[in-house]
Amino acid sequence: MRVLILALSAVGLLISASAATGGPSTTNRDLLASVDPAASTAQATQETEDRIGLDEGKRRDVQRQLTALGFDTDANGAFDELTRAAIMRWQVERGYPGSGFLDTLQHDALLAETVSAEPANPVASEKTADADPARRRDGPGAHHRRGSAGDGPGRLIGGMLGGLFGHR
Repeated sequence: MRVLILALSAVGLLISASAATGGPSTTNRDLLASVDPAASTAQATQETEDRIGLDEGKRRDVQRQLTALGFDTDANGAFDELTRAAIMRWQVERGYPGSGFLDTLQHDALLAETVSAEPANPVASEKTADADPARRRDGPGAHHRRGSAGDGPGRLIGGMLGGLFGHR
């Protein structure tokens, strides 16, 4: 049984070592790759936006998506000056003519765009975490344990195997 545990531990270490060196991709995404150059040259207008049929809820969805992508605006369901400016900034950064109005292609592209899981400003997120005592590592509810001779790789491997077999 000990040989099996040792073999599984070695396999676990090899897998975790290869995963640790993978890391996130540093390749720049081509945000313009999804833009059809022929379709992106037409200027969107109030008329093209009216054809989409955006009710108040769908306008809020657009506003929330813009904010999630870093183009801050209020999610009030009305395309006011702040929202028009955010749409225009999004259009320009994505290679569309900056009109502040959407057409069907742009609306679909905006809603389909994925939001990065990482915060745009990691320093700001650290400040937020530090300001909230419940999120700090040493704040309320933090789990503290004493160090012992049992700490180290053996404890890590034992924890991995215990998790695999349902033991803690």
